[in-house]
Amino acid sequence: MAKQNNYAFIDSQNLVMSFKEMGWQLDYHRFRVYLSDKYHVTKAYLFIGYFESNADLYRSLQEKGYVLIFKPTLRYKDGTVKGNCDAELVLQAMVDISEYHQAVIVTGDGDFHCLVNYLLQRNKLQKLLIPDQRKYSALL
Repeated sequence: MAKQNNYAFIDSQNLVMSFKEMGWQLDYHRFRVYLSDKYHVTKAYLFIGYFESNADLYRSLQEKGYVLIFKPTLRYKDGTVKGNCDAELVLQAMVDISEYHQAVIVTGDGDFHCLVNYLLQRNKLQKLLIPDQRKYSALL
C-alpha cells in the first residue's frame, strides 16, 4: 500500500477552549506526533486568531510542525475578541483537496458539518477528532 498523505485541519479555538474547560493543557508536540503516527498526517494546518503579542507561541507551533493560517482578530468595545477561522478552514480543505488522500478534521463545532459531510461523501474524511466528547455540536 502506498504511503498515505493525509492533511489535518485544526480549529484551534475549539481545541484550546475544549481542553481549557476540561482542565487539561495540550502538548502540541505530542499532538503533532500523534496525528502523524496514527493518521499519517503530513501537513497539519492550525487555524488561529492573530495577536502580535503571541509571536513566540506562533514560532513554537511552526517549529513543532504546524502550518499556521491566521485570522485577523477584532477587539470589541466590551473587551471581547473575535477571530473566527471557520471560513478559512473550509476554504483550505477545499483548495488542497486534490493534494491529500484524506482529511483529519479537529473540531467539535457544528459549523463544519457541511465540510464533514462533503468529505465523507467523497471518501476524503480520515477522521473527525472532537476535542471534548462531552460537549460538541449534535450536527457532527
